[in-house]
Amino acid sequence: MINFDSDICTNFEAVTTREWLETNGIGGFASSTVSGANTRRYHGLLTAATRPPLGRVTMLSKFEETITINDKPYELSTNQFPNAVYPEGYKYLKNFRLAPFPIWTFEIEGIEIKKSVFMVHGSNATVVKFRIQDSGFRIQLELKPLLSFSDYHHLQHENSDFDLHYEASENLVSVKPYSEMPPLYFAHNASSIENTNVWYRNFEYAIEKERGFDFSEDLFQPFALKFDLSETAIVIASTEKQNYTDAETFEKKEIERREMLIKDANAEDDFTKQLVLAADQFVVSRGAGKTIIAGYPWFSDWGRDTMIALNGLTLATNRAEIAKQILLEFSQHISEGMLPNRFPDAGDSAEYNTVDATLWYFEAIRAYVEKTEDYKFVRKNLYEKLVDIIVRHLRGTRYQIRVGTDGLLYAGDASVQLTWMDAKIGDLVVTPRTGKAVEIQALWYNALCIMADFAGTFGDWKDEKKYLELAQQARTSFNKIFWNDAEECLFDVIDGENKDDSVRPNQIFAVSLPHAILDDADKARRVVEKVEAELLTPFGLRSLSPKDKNYRPVYIGNPFERDTAYHQGTVWAWLIGAFVDAYRRVHGKNETTEIRVNEILGGFKNHLSEAGCGQISEIFDADATHNPRGCVAQAWSVAEVLRVYKGTPSS
Repeated sequence: MINFDSDICTNFEAVTTREWLETNGIGGFASSTVSGANTRRYHGLLTAATRPPLGRVTMLSKFEETITINDKPYELSTNQFPNAVYPEGYKYLKNFRLAPFPIWTFEIEGIEIKKSVFMVHGSNATVVKFRIQDSGFRIQLELKPLLSFSDYHHLQHENSDFDLHYEASENLVSVKPYSEMPPLYFAHNASSIENTNVWYRNFEYAIEKERGFDFSEDLFQPFALKFDLSETAIVIASTEKQNYTDAETFEKKEIERREMLIKDANAEDDFTKQLVLAADQFVVSRGAGKTIIAGYPWFSDWGRDTMIALNGLTLATNRAEIAKQILLEFSQHISEGMLPNRFPDAGDSAEYNTVDATLWYFEAIRAYVEKTEDYKFVRKNLYEKLVDIIVRHLRGTRYQIRVGTDGLLYAGDASVQLTWMDAKIGDLVVTPRTGKAVEIQALWYNALCIMADFAGTFGDWKDEKKYLELAQQARTSFNKIFWNDAEECLFDVIDGENKDDSVRPNQIFAVSLPHAILDDADKARRVVEKVEAELLTPFGLRSLSPKDKNYRPVYIGNPFERDTAYHQGTVWAWLIGAFVDAYRRVHGKNETTEIRVNEILGGFKNHLSEAGCGQISEIFDADATHNPRGCVAQAWSVAEVLRVYKGTPSS
């Protein structure tokens, strides 16, 4: 499905704004642009997870690649330097495709050179291969590794602490620039190794420059590997010693693994197949369990994102055992009745500044049980913890999260961000949403109904009655105060007498969740119509109506400019799932509805070839042309599109 011809490949802007991604199932990844020019600090051939799924270090930035045909050299690499692109290897690029991993075809003097890159699942290892068909020419390949060895959030610069030495034995070279970092091994079948020992300076990364961050990097180039391309050239870059002869086995296993993912998911059309493969890239190991990376290239695993994405990434792909492991793993990190907001890159202590992650946990468990009917697992491992979560919320927990006398859930103060609209700049919380946020009430009511169902199933009749009474109280209070007659939709946040009438997408959850808190069918229809009229785009929902004075149409600029636009208009792809659920609820699941749903989701099909190849971006500009922004691969974006699309007949 992802296939670019020379028209795109030889257009520098077009080929450099498209990115590829490979992951290894333990938090490590490889990525760059299709042109080969790195445009982000996060681009590299091997970003290793030294403490899976975190502790990520960009070890190998890239190779400088030179083909020599009958003694005439041709540079295949592409780099951006100040005021110059050099070399311009993309001009030889005939084709790029995912099949299923990145494959480039260069054409020089009528000779096709194919390059492929993939990661070994479960290992911090990247395999790079070059091959040609028999041409009758004498063709050589030279690969010069460019080393970074920096935390993946940072950039490398020439320094005296960087150990320049390497050790070489037959078919293996190793480097260890810093004592506190793992070594990097290069298993290869090169015919010779040449000492080079030079710093390449001032690589310029366009996206970092655009985002207002440091954008210049130096990379160390220790040696050159030289190959005779009469046979396939192979390099395995890994934190462990490998044998280059295993490359073919690794490749075969990885192709078979991805084919099995598609088969198990019952994916039939190209769009679903690609989304299934995209979904797999976020599922990683955490200890003996599993978790979900929120987005590539810079997010770690977040509680909120994991619980929202769990249904689409695992249940919609028929990987219920993975869902079970994730639910169990997160149950071990519950503290004071709260699920972690995120696990930081540095250190193992989780952060708990979230009110909704815990409530989404209930919904993820409900979806798991609906898929598997595995009540036994819930009763044995999760139910008592869920009971305690409800008790803690009734009693009150961190960040003033507590249930009021009206049965609604209050959270936060002006200094902390607790909902998914969580942009914070220093001490400034851009959208604090302190008080009773609309989607939090919807999630709280949904959680109480889920607990009533569980209690009834497990014979806890007294608790079932209690949860039903709490749910009814919350629903009655909500419907009494949240309707905004002036806008014919729901208020976004209520804090005492203050009612925020901003038209935001959060209200859609009052209609979309399995247990909907909005009890008036006509009002539900009007909420959907309001959201459709003012917030719906081809790539998700705007985070604020264009009619609002605080609306920001473009997400671009330095961190302050971007963070103040993050939830003030910026389109979020993941919200499309809730909108489709709500649309189906108010219009009914019929042929006319499904035609409209296909139209709503149609923009994502083209998007798979526009930014992150085969992936769905985190966010988009609020105004047309809705340029993709943020992470090029976002877990809940993929998950929610896949989840609701699988409920739609193929077009």
